[in-house]
Amino acid sequence: MKQVKDIEKKDWIKAGCWGLIYVIFIVWVAWGDWASLGWLALLPVIIDAFTTKVINWSWWRKYKPVESGEATGERKKEEGKRKVLYTICSWVDAIVFALVAVYFINVYIFQNYQIPSSSLEKSLRVGDFLFVSKMAYGARVPNTPLSMPLVQHTMPAWLGGGKSYIETPQWEYKRLKGWTTPQKGDIVVFNFPTGDTVCLKMQNPDYYTLCYNYGKEMVEKRKDIFGEIVYRPVDRRENYVKRCVGTPGDSLQIIDNVVYINGQAEVQAPGVQFNYVVLTDGTPLSNKYLEKIGINKDDRHQLQANAYVFPLTQEMKEQLSKNPHVVSITIEDERTGGAVYPLGHNDWTRDNYGPIYIPRKGETITITEENYWIYKRIADAYEHQPIAIGEDYTFAMDYYWMQGDNRHNSADSRYWGFVPEDHIVGRPVFVWLSIEKDKPWFKGHIRWNRIGKKAMR
Repeated sequence: MKQVKDIEKKDWIKAGCWGLIYVIFIVWVAWGDWASLGWLALLPVIIDAFTTKVINWSWWRKYKPVESGEATGERKKEEGKRKVLYTICSWVDAIVFALVAVYFINVYIFQNYQIPSSSLEKSLRVGDFLFVSKMAYGARVPNTPLSMPLVQHTMPAWLGGGKSYIETPQWEYKRLKGWTTPQKGDIVVFNFPTGDTVCLKMQNPDYYTLCYNYGKEMVEKRKDIFGEIVYRPVDRRENYVKRCVGTPGDSLQIIDNVVYINGQAEVQAPGVQFNYVVLTDGTPLSNKYLEKIGINKDDRHQLQANAYVFPLTQEMKEQLSKNPHVVSITIEDERTGGAVYPLGHNDWTRDNYGPIYIPRKGETITITEENYWIYKRIADAYEHQPIAIGEDYTFAMDYYWMQGDNRHNSADSRYWGFVPEDHIVGRPVFVWLSIEKDKPWFKGHIRWNRIGKKAMR
C-alpha cells in the first residue's frame, strides 16, 4: 500500500482518466434503470488500482528475478523457480486483460462480421468483412454474460467444441441508449429469429421449416439425419445481415416483386436483383463473359445446353439482353421459392406477399382468424404471452421486416417473419477487408477497391 504523499502525478492522471471512462460507461449502462448506478460503488477500486494500491493486483511482480552472476546452487534453483512463476503470471495477466478488453469492446462497441452468403449481392459481397457498430442502435446488455469473446455459440474444434457460453445466469433484454433505430434502407445485423431451436446436423433450412417439410416427429426422432436439437438464447443465435424494408407500424405488401410500404412502392437499392431464366440460340455463355458482366461463379446455374438461371440487377439484365446469342430473358417462376411465412397458413409467394402489418410497441390489435397465425409466433416465442382469436393483443416490442437485395436467393422475413427489436445486433459501417475466394492471392484474391466502402446503405 502506498501513502498518498508518495503517489506520483502520472498515477493520479491515469486514475482520473480510467475513473472518468468507468463513470461514463456505468451511466450509459444504467440509463433509464438508475438502480444500476450502484455499480459506481466500485469507483474507489478503480482509483486504488493506480494510486494507493490497497488491493495489490500486481502481487506477482515481487517474483521478478534479480539478475546476478554470483548465484550458485540452491540460490540459482530458487531464482529459476521465481523466473518461471513470474513468466507464467505475466502471461496470465496479459491474457486476462486482453480477454476482458475484447469482451467489453465486442459486446458494447463494435464487432467484426463476415458476409457468408449472397443474399445482399451486389450491395455487400460474399467475403466482405464488416465493422459493425453496436452503439448506433444502442448496445444490448448480453443475455448470457458468461461467454468466450469473439465466439458466437460454439467453441472452435481446436478448443474442444461445445458451447461457448454458460447458460446461467441469463439476463433480461435491455438495450442501452443509441443515437438511432433501424430505418428503411438500413443494412442491419441481427440474430436469426427462428434460430432459437437448431438441428445440429442440418441447420439450413431452420428447425421450423424442417418440421414443416418433414414433420416434427421425424425431425426429432431421426438424429442420424438431423442431429441433436438444441435451444439457443437470443444473443447466441446466428448473426444474419439483411436490409431493413419495413419498420414498426408499417403495412407491407409485395406485388410482382415490388415492395409496397403503406401503399407506396419502395425505392429499390441499386444492388437489388432477381433470378431470370436466360435462353440462348445454343451458343454457350463463357465464364469470362459472365464474370465481365458481374455474375459470380456460384450464381451460374445451367439448366440445359441453351438455358441458364442467373440473378441479375436491372443493369446486368440490360447488358445481357444486348448479347446477340441471347434469345430471351424471363423472370423465374415465383412457385420455385417454396412456402412462405406463416408456413402452411396462406397462399402467398415470395413475389406476391401480404398485405401484412409490422407490429409497433404498445399497439393493440384484435386477433382474428385471418391474422392469428401471423402473430402467434410473436406472442409465443418472443413475448411469451397468450394469444386467442377474438381477443385484443398489445405488442411489447417493436418489430422489423428484413429482406436481402438478392431477392430470389435470400432466406429473409418472407420465410420466417418479423425481427424483434431484442434481436437487433448493430449497423455495419464499412468494409475493412474483402476476399474473392475464387481468385488466387496475386490475381484479385483481395478486392482492394472494396476496402473502406461504406456499408450503411
